[in-house]
Amino acid sequence: MSKVAQRTGPLDGRNFGTTGVTLTPAAAATRISLRAREDGLATAKKILGFAPPGKPKSSATKGSINCLWIGPDEWLVIDADDSGLPAKFAKEGNTKLSAVEISHRNTAILLEGAKAVDVLNSGCPQDLSSASFPVGACSRTILGKSEIVLYRTGEHAFRVECWRSFSDYVWSFLMDAAKSA
Repeated sequence: MSKVAQRTGPLDGRNFGTTGVTLTPAAAATRISLRAREDGLATAKKILGFAPPGKPKSSATKGSINCLWIGPDEWLVIDADDSGLPAKFAKEGNTKLSAVEISHRNTAILLEGAKAVDVLNSGCPQDLSSASFPVGACSRTILGKSEIVLYRTGEHAFRVECWRSFSDYVWSFLMDAAKSA
């Protein structure tokens, strides 16, 4: 009997909590970098089951699939249940959009708690107040010296997407900021 290799995340086994904030590595997910012009949006909608959001800092969700607006023709699609999106995009064979699986490039950290905004603002220059960055808001930004995609999933909850190669730095930065918050 052969054994199947288990995929391990760069932050597996880590957890951190202090008064007002917790850090948890996010579960593995399928991630797609989606690029589409206006004439490719119908195909993206057909495959996703909903239209990609069209406004800056916005997101759309259906079931386990989150689609985050990153730029005028760019979205980050995160599928927590692995619904086979890469194969669906490949099967469509559309020349009007680009869907590149980046699941192995990225990882994510879940940041939750009453002090989550304070922790993020220690290294992120964006206004993360609820009025400026409400639940469902997302943005490509920086945290310290690392590029991240920040997604507000709840009033005091955020998903911090980063490249795997920067994940130790991002984790350590958030942990140190949480200790000082």
